Amino acid sequence: MIKPVYLDYNATTPNDPEVLAAMLPFFEEIFGNPSSSHWYGIPAKRAVENARKQAASLLGCDPQEVIFTSGGTESDNHAIHGIVRAYRDRGSHIITTEIEHYAVLEVCRFLEKDGISVTYLPVDESGCVSVSDVEKAIRPETILITVMHANNEVGTVQPVEDIARLAKSRDIIVHSDAAQSVGKIPVNVRQMGCDLLSLAGHKLYAPKGIGALFIRKGLSLGKFMHGAGQERGCRAGTENVQQIAGLGKACEIAERDLEKNMRHTQEMRDMLEAGLSKEIPNIRINGHPEKRLPNTLSVSFPRLEANRILEKAGLDIAASAGAACHADTVRISHVLKAMNVPFDYAKGTLRLSVGKMTTRKEIGTAIRVISDAVKNLS
Repeated sequence: MIKPVYLDYNATTPNDPEVLAAMLPFFEEIFGNPSSSHWYGIPAKRAVENARKQAASLLGCDPQEVIFTSGGTESDNHAIHGIVRAYRDRGSHIITTEIEHYAVLEVCRFLEKDGISVTYLPVDESGCVSVSDVEKAIRPETILITVMHANNEVGTVQPVEDIARLAKSRDIIVHSDAAQSVGKIPVNVRQMGCDLLSLAGHKLYAPKGIGALFIRKGLSLGKFMHGAGQERGCRAGTENVQQIAGLGKACEIAERDLEKNMRHTQEMRDMLEAGLSKEIPNIRINGHPEKRLPNTLSVSFPRLEANRILEKAGLDIAASAGAACHADTVRISHVLKAMNVPFDYAKGTLRLSVGKMTTRKEIGTAIRVISDAVKNLS
């Protein structure tokens, strides 16, 4: 069976073979509990701490500032809930954007029911939030600004460093959801100036179900899980050693190969964009033309429905739609709505995301298949 060309790396990535090799011993002979001080537990504990160092090296922080979680969603929840619990006596206002991942938006909406005030900032047509809008939204009771580093749909990279500089001058904590940017572009928490940063393993060729949260040293954070006190007392529960080891290896590989992977993915993305633009001249490219993830292409085909394009492409392409069409209704993604993408374009939007395994041959196939589908539907 010939597999479809995979163009959905922003949804999830395949496991890197080196990552799988790093995990294997912990499914077999190294099975001990990291909290056990005997012969079986010691190598497991060492593996967890080694992975912590690998993640910290990628992020540019101290290993003790990294805790492991079940993924990006938990990291976002832990960061936002934790700050609200720890700093509610200082204020009850959060600033975020309209284009955040639901792992941030739904937390904020839940907290609104508990008396927290949330400001959802708009973005411009490229999907970028304005630092001046952030400044205008700040109140005396603002305790947290949470802005994603790069958008999962259109790839626009946000000015987190400028926002963090502004926040620091007002003694406000900054969190950034970096699930989409870690491993794709440089992410250094010291340079960014953020206090908290979320990472998801399955976005950088590690398994699903594992992630990490950077917590700046000296920052208080409410507990996410109560129990025996693992992960600096922030998240109780026996560590998932196999997946932690895999995440650590993935971070090591990401740091080692970052420049190479950036060049490759941008070459593949640009080849795909140029090919589609040549075949279908009236397409619209969404996102910032320069400040965009090197692997991400959000493309809109006017007066067509994204689901129909993917159906027409059959089993040749695996990609995501930016709009869901059911019967007589069309649900446009909240990101495209916030960017004010015209409806006739928004409903025909595909998110095409490449990865380090993507080949030129696959891009050629994708250009041909998508172009043929669009032409047949037009």
